[in-house]
Formats: sequence, C-alpha cells, structure tokens
Amino acid sequence: PLAKEFGLKRLLVSTYQAASGAGQPGMDELLQGTKDQLLDGKVPQNQVFVHPLPFNVIPHIDKFQPNGYTKEEMKVTWETRKICGLPDSLPISCSAVRIPTLRAHSEVIVMETEQPVDLAKARAILEQAPGVQLVDDPSTNLYPMPLTATGQYDIQAGRLRQSLAFGEYGLEFFVSGDQLLRGAALNAVMIAEAMH
Repeated sequence: PLAKEFGLKRLLVSTYQAASGAGQPGMDELLQGTKDQLLDGKVPQNQVFVHPLPFNVIPHIDKFQPNGYTKEEMKVTWETRKICGLPDSLPISCSAVRIPTLRAHSEVIVMETEQPVDLAKARAILEQAPGVQLVDDPSTNLYPMPLTATGQYDIQAGRLRQSLAFGEYGLEFFVSGDQLLRGAALNAVMIAEAMH
C-alpha cells in the first residue's frame, strides 16, 4: 500500500541478518563463540561465517559477485523486484550484514517516492497491513527489534520518518521479523504487500 499511495522511484535496503539465517550451525557457532569469549577469554572460532560473529558485524553474506555486491544482496533486489512487480528500470540497492543475534532479521528501508509522503497516512497504511504490527513510539523507546520480534508471527515496523536524503518525497522505516516463523519468502511477500 505504501508504493501504491505515494509511488516509488527508488528503493534502498540495508538488511541486518541473524545467525539463524545460516541455519542451526550458524546459531551454534554464535552461542559457542560467545561462551568461549565471555567465559574463557578465548578468541571465537569461525567455520560457518567468514569471520567470528560474536561481538562483531560482518558486511558479507554469501559470495561476492562481479558487481561488488554479494549474492544475498542481489537476491534481495531480485526478489523485491519480482514480488512487487517492479520494473527493471526502478533502482533498487541492498547491503546485507550478518549480526550477532540468534533470530529475527531486520531491515532499514528507504523509499524515494513520486508523491510527497504524509507520515500519518503511512502509519495508517502500515497499521492496516495484514501481518504487520506497527511498533513506532520513539518517545517511549518503542520500535522494532530482533529481541521483541523473535517468536512473533507479525513483522514489526517502526521508526517511520521523512527521509533527509529525499525530503518530502522520501520515507524511511525499520522492520524486524522472525524469519524462522515466517520464512524469508513470506516475510518478503508481507513487506511487498505493505508497499503496494
């Protein structure tokens, strides 16, 4: 509904993906490495991830492609384009980062729109979107987080604000969802439905 309401000229996405994105071995490596470092003072070992994940973020998920993006970053752009029915001419860019949480992937989504964005309308659209829970009250420190999204079927959306980069023709927000409950494909569909 957001893209339908305001139009879409450009989409920038940064994903923050939990260890569970690499399956149970990824979660085990994060837990063991955290214990090793905290309890024994050992440097965490890595076999699943390209670098130790505890107390770290890794801007590298999957293999690097000739264009400098990773395969995961390209998958996000391809899937978003396909699910949302967006033309190849619409610019979409993604950065994907592995973070040291067990579950729930998160994204910062920045939309450049064709029409000026009315934040109250954008909030109302997300409040009505099926499978989306609006968690957006920064004055009380209420916003989506992997900690609160874990174990929830709905995707949490919040931190809605006018984009400083695109002014009144831009919207930025943050989403977090438990991909073990929803699955990556269903998460993408729900986000796409919230955009159309």
